[in-house]
Amino acid sequence: MLVKKNNIYKILIIFLFAHLIIWTLIPSISNNNLPLDTIEALAWGNNLDWGYSKHPPLSAWAAEFFFKIFGSQDWAYYLLSQIFITSTFLIIFKFTEDFFESKIHRFLSILLLVGISFYNFTTPEFNVYICALPFIALTTLYCWKGINNNNYINWLLFGFFAGLGVLSHYLFIYLLVALDFFFIYLIIIKKFNFRSLISIYSFILVLTPHFVWLVDNNYTTITYAFERTGLENLNTFLNHLIYPFVFLGKQIGILIPFLIMALLTVPNFKNKINLKDKKLLFLISITILPLVLIFITSLVLGIKIRTMWMTPFYLFLGVLFVYIFKKKIYLNNKKYFFTAFLIFFMLSPITYLYISTTQTDKRTDYPGKKVSDVIQEKWDENFVNKIALVAGDEWYGGNLSYHLKSRPRWDNIIDESKEISIQDIDGGFIIIGEYKILSDICPGVFLKSENEGVCMIGKKK
Repeated sequence: MLVKKNNIYKILIIFLFAHLIIWTLIPSISNNNLPLDTIEALAWGNNLDWGYSKHPPLSAWAAEFFFKIFGSQDWAYYLLSQIFITSTFLIIFKFTEDFFESKIHRFLSILLLVGISFYNFTTPEFNVYICALPFIALTTLYCWKGINNNNYINWLLFGFFAGLGVLSHYLFIYLLVALDFFFIYLIIIKKFNFRSLISIYSFILVLTPHFVWLVDNNYTTITYAFERTGLENLNTFLNHLIYPFVFLGKQIGILIPFLIMALLTVPNFKNKINLKDKKLLFLISITILPLVLIFITSLVLGIKIRTMWMTPFYLFLGVLFVYIFKKKIYLNNKKYFFTAFLIFFMLSPITYLYISTTQTDKRTDYPGKKVSDVIQEKWDENFVNKIALVAGDEWYGGNLSYHLKSRPRWDNIIDESKEISIQDIDGGFIIIGEYKILSDICPGVFLKSENEGVCMIGKKK
């Protein structure tokens, strides 16, 4: 056999380290700038709060934590993303203890995820979806432990990690709804224990500060979420047909490498399914049911489902596949599978490297450090105080907040009348935005950088 049972743990650790190193190194050497979502998280995290204009706060907190340690070192945020990915793989491996006697089956359920681009090609961009992954895995793990062991600690941890998951991204709720359907099944077969309701306490405890923030900020993150779906364009009946089936087609395309790897482990997909198997029903609930619920949401409301939104929901697809076909998997002839695995494992970073180095109009090609150095030099020539605040959109303003040596706080201080409000601002500040607008209203030193205008206001020398 290519993999000996006694070596599974060693090989798993080698795989995880290889994944972490490759996907930290490749974007670090090929990208000139951090991706958009990472810059946004850093911009928000510089002003720690219980929520932000687009998302709940956990991804911003994680990015800011790393900034406190590493500063403006781009590689650190690629590393941050891979820590979230590899820790998720480890949690899933732990979860499979109750589902497989064979360590090789447990290992295969992790390796199959290499066939899903959400867990390799898109991972250099640390964002809310990557942030949610370990909490998806932990919530699932402790829910299962709670169901089987029914002790208070497991149920409290289930609620705690579920709360953190919602603080990562609101789509996490689809997993919780799917789990509710499984709980209904347990009630029907009279195996539901009401001790599980204690999880509600830890769940609410984690989320209460965010609920307060939502009320104080007019539910801005929820409003943004609906805007991203195109919910305001519901007057077209075809949306109810086009959007859900476009979503379905994209999911099939994304899963092709996974299906190729899966086909190489079994002779055919014909298999009897025991719908009374509690383990199987739980795996279906956490893997298939969230996708069904999202499809139904798109069908009923006629809203767009963006491809990246599905990142958290395929984590247990490998576990489900191996569990269903474990008696058919060829354990003594895996060379074709591992050949396909190595091809996909290496093809993904090679493709990323090629695209990153040959295409020059991406966000990651933006010269954020160079722009910030020019602005810092101009500031030092004209002003004696430090830059305390940067205003503009999250991309341009966020880049300045990240790169400038004083690590100024990011905010937006241009109101709807396109006037600059400088009251209640201590220290110097910079506004970056549309050149024509800023050139007319800037009361301080103005310059043009790339395609944007920059207005600098501070205490002059």
